[in-house]
Amino acid sequence: MSRLIGPGPTPIITGEHPGHFRPIHEVSAVTQTTNRFLDDLARLLTDAAGAAQGMRREVETLMKAQGERVLRDMDLVQREEFEAVREMAAKARDENERLSARVSALEAELARLRQ
Repeated sequence: MSRLIGPGPTPIITGEHPGHFRPIHEVSAVTQTTNRFLDDLARLLTDAAGAAQGMRREVETLMKAQGERVLRDMDLVQREEFEAVREMAAKARDENERLSARVSALEAELARLRQ
């Protein structure tokens, strides 16, 4: 940690190591250069992150469109349509079993009347 010391017209600043001193105007120039570099680096990284996010959205959109195209080409049915047809098949199966039982009962009655 740095701190200013000295009462003279050109204050000096201590560095991170004990006994390391530099005039404040030298430290100021280095700090400005370092700050400009860090600001430019931060701006560059922010722009890169924005570009990466935009690319991610574009890739997701393309993948979704490709997936939908593949599913459409496979001629698949939607879940709602499948459930409706399955329910219709279950009702038809129940009706078939009911009618089969009725036919068996009528055949038995006919056989009994023929005797």
